[in-house]
Amino acid sequence: MSDETTGAPSAASTEQPRGPRGPRGPRRSSAGGGGNDRGRRGPRDPQAGEERAEGELIDKLVAINRVAKVVKGGKNFGFAALVVVGDKKGRVGFGHGKAREVPEAIRKATEEAKKTLIRVPLREGRTLHHDGDGRWGAGKVMLRSAPAGKGLIAGGPMRAVLEVLGVSDVVAKSKGSSNPYNMVRATFDALKRQSSPRQIANRRSLKVADLIGRRKDGASLGEVASEG
Repeated sequence: MSDETTGAPSAASTEQPRGPRGPRGPRRSSAGGGGNDRGRRGPRDPQAGEERAEGELIDKLVAINRVAKVVKGGKNFGFAALVVVGDKKGRVGFGHGKAREVPEAIRKATEEAKKTLIRVPLREGRTLHHDGDGRWGAGKVMLRSAPAGKGLIAGGPMRAVLEVLGVSDVVAKSKGSSNPYNMVRATFDALKRQSSPRQIANRRSLKVADLIGRRKDGASLGEVASEG
């Protein structure tokens, strides 16, 4: 006999309506980022960096890591950021900052980078005057000048430094540690050793035309600078 005749409630009417929370709890939203965030780190691949213009200077984020400070009650987590700054006209600097939040760490690193700017002489505003090597700790890098149209052949932190410096034709190679801090400092060590023909001529009491003539004869500017 049907349910209408007996007056018994049907199967559909016996089910209780579910509330906003089901038996498995609330569903996590991929856009909202809810749920447990223990062990979550910052950006996994910061090599691409974040670039933005502030007046004449351009800052690029090289690396960001989550750090922890062990205290009596447990651990205080924060972030450490490595930023390079340049005007793409021969000035470049780098800085390191730590804070509880990522934006504050980047701001501290940017402010420190602006205080440590150095000027690097460029050849024709596109490449280096001569080849050079740099070293910092276990980091070893090699920089080579290149003809027009070669392009910027570099990767990782070295590329970020050379981009904000303003060079467009350079071949760079890292031969040591892949730690971004060591690589950046080693790159700066190589850039600080760069010399222009005018600087070498003043140091050796020569004329710039003489140095340029010797370069055309086959000697590199680095070999000319090492003579005497």
